[in-house]
Order: sequence, then C-alpha cells, then structure tokens
Amino acid sequence: MADFMYLFRGGEETGSPEQMQQHMQKWRTWIQELGNQGHFKAGEPLERTGKVVRGQGKVVTDGPFAEAKDLVGGFLLVTARDLEEAVELSKGCPIFENGGLVEVRPVLSMSP
Repeated sequence: MADFMYLFRGGEETGSPEQMQQHMQKWRTWIQELGNQGHFKAGEPLERTGKVVRGQGKVVTDGPFAEAKDLVGGFLLVTARDLEEAVELSKGCPIFENGGLVEVRPVLSMSP
C-alpha cells in the first residue's frame, strides 16, 4: 500500500444553505466510506486566506491569489494499492457535482 494526496480544486458551492449542507453531507459520507474501507488517513478543507513565502529573500505576500478554479480548497491523504486504485477511489468525490477536480498525487516517502 502507498500514500496518495488528493488536492481539491474549484467546485464552488452554490445554492441555498440547505443545498450546501446537503452537499457537505455527501462529502462526510464519502470520507467516512473511505475510512471504513481503510483508505482515509487525514484531510481537511482549507481557508481561502493565507500567505505566500517565496524566493531566497523569503518575501512574504498575501495570498494565495489564483482563479477560483485553480485554488486548492482542501486535501485528503489516502492509502491505496497503486495510483490506479487511488484514481478510482477519487471518482466518488462530490466535488465533481460542482465542476471541480481532484488532483491525485503519489506521496514520495522520505523515510530512511
């Protein structure tokens, strides 16, 4: 088994508060199912604000500033047999209902 990171981009929630709550319940259900199957390790949504530190001078600016479709809105860390299984598991994500995407990335182990 290997670790994979799901990065969630786009998929802005719209609609009434009731519709948004129903959509969030779909997220909770999907994550709970991943956990019940032994795939979920960690994950959280991200705030829209933050700072960016860049360059050798370590210049700090407000950010991240990107188009909504490119902004990372959250992440999950999952375990799967291989990349193909991780991709297949990501297809249950509710973000697709709102036009978002899931970037699936293998985690490179830095352990000795």
